[in-house]
Amino acid sequence: MDAVRVALLREVLAGTEWVAATRRFAGTLRGAVTPHGGGLLLVGSAEYEPWHLAAHLDDEAAWSGLPELSPTLVRHRVPGGAPAHLAVGLGRLAAAGRGETLLVVTPEQPGAGLLERVHDARRNGATVLALDGGDRDLHALAHDALAAPPAPPEGTDGAPSDLDLDTVQHLVSAAAGENSLPAPRGHRRFRDRLARLADGLTAPPPPRW
Repeated sequence: MDAVRVALLREVLAGTEWVAATRRFAGTLRGAVTPHGGGLLLVGSAEYEPWHLAAHLDDEAAWSGLPELSPTLVRHRVPGGAPAHLAVGLGRLAAAGRGETLLVVTPEQPGAGLLERVHDARRNGATVLALDGGDRDLHALAHDALAAPPAPPEGTDGAPSDLDLDTVQHLVSAAAGENSLPAPRGHRRFRDRLARLADGLTAPPPPRW
């Protein structure tokens, strides 16, 4: 989802809680990863892998100059021959600790096995965030959580039909990049060099002795 579509979606959702809620959660995510230089782990359930969120966060990390937003996708099942960046299994959660952030994304119940691993990561000092369908056990473990609205029954009025977990993920990832304050350090260094060059060109010549 590009910036234009995100902007249009925000217009549709104006007056609801979702624009502010997704920006608030994105601020929590950014605030968790930035001070520690990254260490963002992204995991779903056994049946749901948050591929799209991983890709969008990676794009936002590059666009905003915040590499800390680029996640490591943790997978329940790693197929043979998977490239290194797609071969990180659940064992990685056992090593999660202080300074790292674990973002759990799933539309369904995470399952006892994943909850146990999330509990261990939190106990070891990791910051736990949840973006899901509102599982109470997961929310009890999370430092911050955002639940996507449930789909309304057919034939009834309710939340917009396109406001599901995938759409909420798009809003969160976009806001995480937009909310970044610092410009890339390399750009600042270039401007500093340019300013020094301008000072040198405009400065009076040194005195002749």
